[in-house]
Amino acid sequence: MCGRYSVAISGSALVGELDLDGADPDFEWSQTYSVAPRTRAPVIRDRLIDDQRVREAFLPTWGLRPSWAKEKGPRPINARLEGVATNGMFRSAFASARIAVLMTGYYEWQEALEDGKKVKNPSYVHSPGDELLLAAGLLAFHRDTGDEEWQTTFTIITRTGEDAAGEVHDRMPVFLTPAAWDTWLTPEKIAKDQASDLLDLLDIESRTVAATLRTRPVSRAVNNVRTLNRHDPSLIEAAH
Repeated sequence: MCGRYSVAISGSALVGELDLDGADPDFEWSQTYSVAPRTRAPVIRDRLIDDQRVREAFLPTWGLRPSWAKEKGPRPINARLEGVATNGMFRSAFASARIAVLMTGYYEWQEALEDGKKVKNPSYVHSPGDELLLAAGLLAFHRDTGDEEWQTTFTIITRTGEDAAGEVHDRMPVFLTPAAWDTWLTPEKIAKDQASDLLDLLDIESRTVAATLRTRPVSRAVNNVRTLNRHDPSLIEAAH
């Protein structure tokens, strides 16, 4: 499960750090410490433009809605690695619309009892130096009746929790090492017989990154998405 995360880096810094070829004209991003479902967030994809492979950033909405899905239907924020290549909701995107979701960490919650009441204590999962993480994701496009422009949405692929991340939740994002970016982001459609190799790559890569992750308890201020200031850096500070 990944239901909230941070992207604590500016849009211009993202473009520079990842050495991107460019970004959508409306790509503007400021440091954000709480990205929630149904909001826009930065991702990268590779496209072929005049036979040139171009890597760019843009801001789709979190919660996948394929073109055939009903407006009030489910919009999954996560896709399980175990079935992502065959599940009808994700199969087409896995074959031809793969992206990397940018984050600097994510949150998980564990229930506890305090004075006889259930409370949810948040933990923040991050790389050792809070460096940028890239998670495997999928993209979809839809256009409502009467709309002229296509809308883009995305989901984050998850796997069984491993190492420190597995201690706070049984699921975690499928993170990629830089060595796997080119393979995962290839703009060409993959054939059915290539899916297993790609799934194996995701499994191996995500285990490698998982072994490096750390967790720290953070303030319960992050619990209420309606009242928090999503640009407040104290959300990811260690709780005292």
